[in-house]
Formats: sequence, C-alpha cells, structure tokens
Amino acid sequence: MKVDSSVGYGFAESSKFALEAEEFGYDGVFTAEVKHDPFIPLAMAAPQTSRIELGTSIAVAFARTPMTLAYIANDLQIASEGRFVLGLGTQIKAHITRRFDMPWSHPAPRLAEMVEAIKAIWTSWETGDKLDFRGEFYNNTLMTPMFTPDPHTFGRAKIFAAAVGAVMTETVATVGDGLMPHGFSTEQYFREVTLPAVERGLAKSGRTRDDFEINAPGFVVTGATEEAFSKSKEAVRKQISFYGSTPAYKPVFDVHGWGTLGEQLHRLSVSADPDKWDVMATLIDDDVLHTFAVVAEPDKLAASILERYGDVVDRIHLGRIAGLAEDQMSSILTELQAADRKTLAAAK
Repeated sequence: MKVDSSVGYGFAESSKFALEAEEFGYDGVFTAEVKHDPFIPLAMAAPQTSRIELGTSIAVAFARTPMTLAYIANDLQIASEGRFVLGLGTQIKAHITRRFDMPWSHPAPRLAEMVEAIKAIWTSWETGDKLDFRGEFYNNTLMTPMFTPDPHTFGRAKIFAAAVGAVMTETVATVGDGLMPHGFSTEQYFREVTLPAVERGLAKSGRTRDDFEINAPGFVVTGATEEAFSKSKEAVRKQISFYGSTPAYKPVFDVHGWGTLGEQLHRLSVSADPDKWDVMATLIDDDVLHTFAVVAEPDKLAASILERYGDVVDRIHLGRIAGLAEDQMSSILTELQAADRKTLAAAK
C-alpha cells in the first residue's frame, strides 16, 4: 500500500515539506484546492524531489477547461520527470456557479468528457494529428505548432478523480486512472456501493482492477497524547457534520439508516444560527464517528486501517501525527507499505 501526505502552500514550505516526506519514506504528497492554488506548490516541490509522486487531491475540475488542465498537467509531468498525478474533483453547483462563475451541468458526464478531451489534446500533441474533439460540453478543435508543447519522454500524467455517489464512481473508473473516494464514506458504503461501481466502470473500459488505483476513504482519528487524541476526535466530528450537511452525500447516511441526521445537518447548515457549525458537530455521536473514521491509538493505527481497507485499496493519505516520535511514525508507514492488497484479500 502506498502512503501519501500533504505538502504546504508557501513557496519555501512546499519544497521543504515534499523533500522531508520523500526522505521519510512517503510515496506521495498531495495538495488540496482550498485557500490556495493547488498546482504552484507542486511546481516548487518537483525539482527538489526525485522519487515521490506529486499530485492534487483535489483540483476543482469545472473551474478550468480541458485545455488549461492539459497544459498544467503536462508541465508538471515534465517538471517532476513523470511523477505527477492530476487529481480532479467536481465540487458542488453553488461553488462552480457562484464562486468560480463557471457553467454547471450533469457532473458525471461533464467530468467524463473533460477527461476524454484532455486525453484527446495530449494525443494531438504526441502524434501531430489534428485536434478534433467535439462533445456535448467541450469542443477543442484548434491546435497549431505555435501552441503545441515540445515532446518529452515522461509519458502522460495519471488522472485520478474524486467521487461519492455510484454514478460518479462508475464514471471515474471508466475514464480515469484512479479513484479518490471522498472522506465522507464508510466501510459498508465503500464495499456495498463504491467497489461494485468501480467494477462496472472498469468493465466498460475493458480494464481490470490491476489497471486502477483506489485510495482508502474515510477519516483517521489518532493522537500521540490523550489531549491530541481528543482534539482529533472533535476535528473529525466537525468534518463529518460539515460534509454530512450536503444533500448529495445523504446516500452514505442512508446506507446506515441515518437519513434524518443528514436532513437535520442540512437544515442547520442553512440556518442563521451563528454557532451552527459547532452545534452540528455535537450531533455526531461516537457510533457515527467510529463508523466514518478509523479510531485508534498510534501503535494500533496501521493494523486498524488494514483491517478495514487493506484488502481493497492501493493507497491511503496519512500525514505525520503531531507529537509522535519519528521511529513510531516510521513503523506505521512501514507496516502499511508492506501490506499487499491481493495477499490480504486472499486471506479473508
């Protein structure tokens, strides 16, 4: 299993964190598009590292066009000498239309077409053939030598995408190289809904599970001290309540019979209560917390993760645990990285 971490956003921090992660033994470092551009830190980290994968988890797909993403991914693939992962996510309608002022439509077919358009652009650059991609959402039909990047030997960047629902998951498995399941997921939902959708998508594209990478979903709660452990719990309660307030994610609650909780969280999220985010977190009891998150002391964390997801995933995002000694953190990484999905699946 590959183990990934995050990289900072400052110019100096991004290079420093990525190099430290590489030296410590991580397999990848990823940026999220929250308060900063997700690509610039990776451009800074690329020349300072030599082995570790660099990716976005995620970049907002619909805030951009296939052409802009094709250029960015190609540039970062060159800068990293073949180690870039373009991780995309659709976001929700309000953010796309009101924050980014971009068009919104059926997200699954739009994302599929976006990925297909990016690949068509790359093919045009690689072969010199006329670019002639025509779809329902995107049309890319002009590419002249002036704007064609020089060829390189690093191959294409991998394209991962995030998904929650079955339709989007199947779409990602049909057109992408890997799936980033949303953190708002549970083992039951993942096994009953996500994995069957992945298999349907792979079958459509004529590929097998070995051709596709899947990240572990859900959250992790741990801490080097009792205080840190408690803070981790409360932080994850807030994350679960925040994501759980999104109506589109209600099917995850429904699998467990918690649909009314999702409705309650949504009502609070759109209310005028100034303390609503703190109130919402109090609705996430221990049963819900333990269902959505792997909750374990550091010395039992790796085993708990592997017990829940080791037989079905290829990588997991797990940052450095504050306050934990380096040898303890290294032991967690070693145990996870030594795990093999096929071996664990055969043992079950």
